[in-house]
Amino acid sequence: MRLLDRYLFRELLTPLTFCLGGFLIFWISADAVKNMSDFQDDKLRLFDIIEYYVVMMPEFLVTILPMVLLLALLYTLTNHARHNEITAIRAAGVSLWRLCVPYLVVGLAASLVLFGLREWCVPRSADWAERILNRHVQKPESAGKHAAPRIFGFTNVRDHRQWLIGEYRAKSAEMLNPEVNWTSSDGLNYQLNAARAAYTNDAWTFFDVSVKEIAQANAQLVSSRQTNMLAMPEFEETPGEIQSAIKISTYQGLPGAHRADIPLLDIWSYLRLHPRLPRADSSWLFTKLHERLAAPWTCLVVVLIAIPFGAASGRRNLFVGVAGSIFICFAYFIVQQVSLALGSGGHLPAWLAAWLPNLFFGLMGLVLTARVR
Repeated sequence: MRLLDRYLFRELLTPLTFCLGGFLIFWISADAVKNMSDFQDDKLRLFDIIEYYVVMMPEFLVTILPMVLLLALLYTLTNHARHNEITAIRAAGVSLWRLCVPYLVVGLAASLVLFGLREWCVPRSADWAERILNRHVQKPESAGKHAAPRIFGFTNVRDHRQWLIGEYRAKSAEMLNPEVNWTSSDGLNYQLNAARAAYTNDAWTFFDVSVKEIAQANAQLVSSRQTNMLAMPEFEETPGEIQSAIKISTYQGLPGAHRADIPLLDIWSYLRLHPRLPRADSSWLFTKLHERLAAPWTCLVVVLIAIPFGAASGRRNLFVGVAGSIFICFAYFIVQQVSLALGSGGHLPAWLAAWLPNLFFGLMGLVLTARVR
């Protein structure tokens, strides 16, 4: 069977390579035409544009990989069926499920690659691409695509602390003009104001600090003290958690169609700081969390869909695979968008809204495969 597996894999690899190259050329060309005026405004040179699109490659791959895999599979299976190769293989005693093992392995590998690209490569490539665009023309910090707000406040519900940050510098893990409010176990409210704060030795250190103790019952000032430097190891908010809170806050302020993908780590960090979210925020965030887990498995789902559509016996035109892939992609996209909208609005459980397209199309593929003669 190893010989058959190698043959099937080799026959898939050629159209997969051509489809991937063709889609990338089309995607990059369309994006370049769309953004050429912006490149000119940013004074980018030819090599800057080339570097930009090399850096943006992970984001393009995330978008096109399921479509490329579906089109290549439909083309390959339709070609095998057209030449009666599938009929001959099955007549030799090889079941359709065993025949499709190489395709399922490719789908599983593509899903893992897609997960890695979405979680680690795309966020980094987006920041790198932003730096390339600003290389020759320095833009205001607020003009960046995902720039953090200069004045930012968030509440650590887990530890009952409220932060107001004048400016947060993510690269150096520094704050300017931070204010922290919290309540101690003895019933006193505390307010800390500082000119600057830095995260060193796994703790926040504040400089030019003023700390006020305020009675909770009558809001009377109990005491006030000032110091040049104050380390607060009890403040357990890490720079990563604060950066995640800034990202989530920024994305929540964008229109729904323009909300960028949020890595799982950022969502998880935000949920740790906010275990009790309002219903609207909770529905949106948990739907986004499950969507991040479900989306990479689209590659495995397209394999299950392609098998019954491409492996059915009979002589067919190769363009049937192209037309079939377009229809399936369109149907999947419609179901996915409707399902995610229902989940974000709280009309469906978050896990069901995110996994429903995969479950629906995956089960449909299994049922149709079982009926292939």
